[in-house]
Amino acid sequence: MISEYLSKVLHGAVDNVISWNAHWGWVSCDRKTGRLEREKQTLWRKIKLLLLFNPLTEWVDTTQAMRLYTHNRTIKQGEKEGTLESKKDIKLFVEEFGIDMNEYKPSDINEYSTFEDFFVRAHKDGSRPTHEPSNHAHAVVAADSRVVAYESVAEAKHLWIKGKNFSISTLVMDTDLGSQFYGAAVASFRLSPQDYHRYHSPVSGKVKVFRSIPGDYYQVDAIALQSDVDILTRNRRVYLVIETESFGDVLFVAIGATNVGSVNIIDAEADKYRIHEKFQQIGAKFAKGDELGYFQFGGSSIIVAFQNGRISFDQDLLDLSKQRIQVAVEIDMSLGYATN
Repeated sequence: MISEYLSKVLHGAVDNVISWNAHWGWVSCDRKTGRLEREKQTLWRKIKLLLLFNPLTEWVDTTQAMRLYTHNRTIKQGEKEGTLESKKDIKLFVEEFGIDMNEYKPSDINEYSTFEDFFVRAHKDGSRPTHEPSNHAHAVVAADSRVVAYESVAEAKHLWIKGKNFSISTLVMDTDLGSQFYGAAVASFRLSPQDYHRYHSPVSGKVKVFRSIPGDYYQVDAIALQSDVDILTRNRRVYLVIETESFGDVLFVAIGATNVGSVNIIDAEADKYRIHEKFQQIGAKFAKGDELGYFQFGGSSIIVAFQNGRISFDQDLLDLSKQRIQVAVEIDMSLGYATN
């Protein structure tokens, strides 16, 4: 069992030089260059994920003690990142992950008062042009992230999201809504801490449903997603059902994770937990590429589901996803086109 899990951990070609600080993350294909690469992740972090999410120890993750520890750790980390002292961490973070600050505003790291302010930094206008902005029948990428796309939930469960109880119904905690997305095509976007953490709408439309669901803050690393632990249906999340002319109803789910203090929803503990207020209202309209909200304090995940037969994902995304290779994408790139 462990040897099988190690093969998942080291998916793809092994680095020529083994280093604790080498890139040990899951294999991705850079959509711009076509090159295969792995996320920048230390070997130690990968080992910790292996120890937590493997068939012999996953039972630990079902205990209340583990959930409470992870939740409290996340809240404390979020509080730390909001302090003035955290500003000193920005420079090292930018250097470690090679972040090009010329793409952001402000571009001078000294203009951010805390790490939290830096974490939710905004793109400069024009740095991420929207694919075919006037064509509402063409969906776009929701976040700077690594994405996999599958033509059905069943295929997604077989190849990528292995949580034993994962379904659209359990994701939204609503069997009636889940039935509307039976056989849905699914795009799963996974954001790492170094990514731009604002998320945008993949389609043009208006808000039909807005809802938030309390939960925990488990890892959303590829290793965790491919374990039997129900990561996506346990974590704190907020979702919109978007009514569109071209795609029918589209489900957009923003999911918090370890070291993510918020998915920007209204919360009794902190009023900063919110998706942008104007999009909390039923009937609120937006165009594809419009910013819907943002995550705070770490990695996170987005699920976008399209009703059965309503979208054809781009072929490169489908082909690589079938090989369990993530595609490194930028916000507002092409995702797919409406079929009805």
